[in-house]
Amino acid sequence: MTIARGKKSGTLYKTEGACHLIAVAMNENPNLWHRRLGHMSEKGMRIMHSKGKLPSLQSLEFDMCEDCILGKQKRVSFQRSGRIPKKERLELVHSDVWGPTTVSSIGGKRYFVTFIDDHSRKVWTYFLKNKSEVFEAFKIWKAMVENETGLKIKKLRSDNGGEYEDTRFKKFCYEHEIRMERTVPGTPQHNGVAERMNRTLTERARSLRLQSGLPKQFWVEAVNTATYLINRGPSVPLEHKIPEEVWSGKEIKLSHLKIFGCVAYVHISDQGRNKLDPKSKKCTFIGYGEDEFGYRLWDNENQKMIRSRDVIFNEKVMYKDRNNTCNNNSEQSRPVYVEMDDVPEIPVIETPQSEDSCENNDNEELDAPELSIPAPVLRRSSRPHVPNRKYLNYILLTDEGEPENYEEACQMTDASKWELAMKDEMKSLMSNRTWELVELPVGKNALHNKWVYRVKEDHDGSKRYKARLVVKGFQQKEGVDYTEIFAPVVKLNTIRSVLSIVASEGLYLEQLDVKTAFLHGDLDEEIYMHQPEGFLEERNKNMVCRLKKSLYGLKQAPRQWYKKFESFMHKESFQKCNADHCCFFKRYKSSYIILLLYVDDMLVAGLDMDEIRSLKQQLSKEFDMKDLGPAKRILGMQITRDKQKCILQLSQAEYINRVLQRFNMRDAKAVSTPLASHFRLSKEQSPQTEKEKESMAEIPYASAVGSLMYAMVCTRPDIGHAVGVVSRFMSNPGKVHWEAVKWILRYLRGTIEKCLYFSKGELKVQGYVDADFGGEVDHRRSTTGYIFTVGTTAVSWMSQVQKIVALSTTEAEYVAVTEASKELIWLQGLLTELGFIQEMSVLHSDSQSAIHLAKNSAFHSRTKHIDVRYHFIRSLLEDGVLTLRKILGSKNPADMLTKVVTIDKLKLCSTSVGLLQ
Repeated sequence: MTIARGKKSGTLYKTEGACHLIAVAMNENPNLWHRRLGHMSEKGMRIMHSKGKLPSLQSLEFDMCEDCILGKQKRVSFQRSGRIPKKERLELVHSDVWGPTTVSSIGGKRYFVTFIDDHSRKVWTYFLKNKSEVFEAFKIWKAMVENETGLKIKKLRSDNGGEYEDTRFKKFCYEHEIRMERTVPGTPQHNGVAERMNRTLTERARSLRLQSGLPKQFWVEAVNTATYLINRGPSVPLEHKIPEEVWSGKEIKLSHLKIFGCVAYVHISDQGRNKLDPKSKKCTFIGYGEDEFGYRLWDNENQKMIRSRDVIFNEKVMYKDRNNTCNNNSEQSRPVYVEMDDVPEIPVIETPQSEDSCENNDNEELDAPELSIPAPVLRRSSRPHVPNRKYLNYILLTDEGEPENYEEACQMTDASKWELAMKDEMKSLMSNRTWELVELPVGKNALHNKWVYRVKEDHDGSKRYKARLVVKGFQQKEGVDYTEIFAPVVKLNTIRSVLSIVASEGLYLEQLDVKTAFLHGDLDEEIYMHQPEGFLEERNKNMVCRLKKSLYGLKQAPRQWYKKFESFMHKESFQKCNADHCCFFKRYKSSYIILLLYVDDMLVAGLDMDEIRSLKQQLSKEFDMKDLGPAKRILGMQITRDKQKCILQLSQAEYINRVLQRFNMRDAKAVSTPLASHFRLSKEQSPQTEKEKESMAEIPYASAVGSLMYAMVCTRPDIGHAVGVVSRFMSNPGKVHWEAVKWILRYLRGTIEKCLYFSKGELKVQGYVDADFGGEVDHRRSTTGYIFTVGTTAVSWMSQVQKIVALSTTEAEYVAVTEASKELIWLQGLLTELGFIQEMSVLHSDSQSAIHLAKNSAFHSRTKHIDVRYHFIRSLLEDGVLTLRKILGSKNPADMLTKVVTIDKLKLCSTSVGLLQ
């Protein structure tokens, strides 16, 4: 028989019409809410009930709680007088540090610091590794609460701990007009609010952990949950008002609260599982997010933290009972389903890190006696863990959509492609006999490894999925795991010089790639490594890999690979150039081959294609090679070739586009010069206050300058001076410096298509050098700029502040000529070794006085202070190595490398060295 029909509101059914019957959906046990509220006192629960926060309870009579006795029992307190809270938020803040604990948390924390607002009595807790991190925690908290309230902290009360006596802390408070109050030594009662809060937090955290049976390593999660619940419970100094409501002015809800340490089932998204896999994972509830954002859960199987809102709780079963649970529909194990509207989201909250040593403290520990059921101890496996492929709560992707680790690769939509890439890598490792499985000898350590994933785009637009097994070489010890580690790579100047030869002589230009190049190097040391993730041999799972060949990540891997390759080239009768040890040359009867090596990328240039094919075959027999055909791209630079017209272009248009996109300058208004004349940059424009430094810390200055520098050293000599200027302020950049960087980006925005244009011409070195006088504002040093061409195009350039302070324009120019002559000699040597004899190369300077000083070796009283090494140019002129000629300043292309030039002069400088658009 139906008595009435009603609408459900919470746990009540309100009937319709005139009937005012209210039927209680269920009468919940007060013991259940006592545990949900983190072992709140009976008095506190009565206050919450009187406020209507616990409508489902009819009675507040609950049994004695043994967890409360074990966690909270204390001596009878002395009588104390009450005090009135401050009238305004942040008028007074109490703070104290607790610790160290004998058991570090999962994240290595041993302390926590609390900040308590006297007006609202809301408490914030930050967990630390060392006491020295208190200052950083305070700065983070201060910025957050002041931004939230629009108010300023007026007074900070603490004890006399060394962490509050820190000079930086005092200076920071002085600059921000925060009065620091410290207690009189030996009277902790003066900081009673913070002292009592620490005791309350540790007591409730201890009770929470004991009820759940979680190991002691979870004390941080227990304290965090206690903080969350204390802020949502009545406060005696506030006449039983709730701190969170006083602080925010908003009514709180408790419908989302669950018992700490209970079993929780987390939903697995469709992307994180296969069709026949379970749709949820069994975890343990260990807390809430800040500001009621979601649930925090512990995945004991994979030993990691999970954040989720799609959770079903079983509050009858704790962590300690999880393995004894019967899967039935009895009252003892009935799960609680969470309404989706009540489930909050979780943000990522980071705590400050430090490397300082820990200090001792006599504070009370969280190490209370355990219950009769022993808590299982977390065990960290000595070998890499292979995660469960069928579950992943969330996926983090890099900007390029590449997975960060093995677990993410297995859960992505293109997981099959990454799996094939890993199998291909393992096939190469096995075929190369990179290691053998052995027992780890006593006294030896095994290195860890990881998978690194990259999506590479070929010149035709197709994508290649590459997976590399990389050893964590930072674990190696010098003298034990490695000795020598240096290995050369081909210089960019060499690459451009060879490209000039290719264009001028009409050579074939082919490109090769060595698959797993570092795997070919033989190891001299005895090195062991754990088995790779996802490829653990079940029958030999306790064994490790004894490395016989080098692997990526090993400190000596580049050197061992280079030694192996050099030995092969010597066997094939190739000569190694003395000017560049990664340039190999072989002359045949009527032709020659030049090979350039940059780690695992090769450029092969030659007159006879048959001889190039023969070399490719020999390389393929010795190494696992991939023939990429005619060269299209090298080190991020695009190579465009018209062999019939003897034209070759070297461009970075794609790279520059990515840089502009990265720094949100893709749609910026273009400018005509790399640096405007109104930029007069100096260190005086750097931030002077902490606020200015914090503002600039959010700007990716160093990253932007580094990106510009790579474009400059590869194909863009026109921005050489501008990049040199802005790079002087990397340690402490200011807003004006950042504006200059953006100006350079705007210039690149309008000149994306500029490229080095190689064409047929005489393969002779031509040099141009220039210097400004005292152009650097801070130390009044001069700038040296030089640029060299081979054929018709620039192959080497530099813009650099001189190491000395020149006393005259002549001295600055003279020093610049000497520095440029050293580069000229190197280029002469390289081309001569490649068979292109250089006779009397020319170096052009627009300083007649510097030329006279170089040619006249007589003693000058005005030049006696010039260092002997700068007179090196005189011996070169006497020996006939080069000739020094005068060039008009208006026609000197090196001008753009030493100073800001006009639009017309910049165009003249660029076109004269083959930099065209």
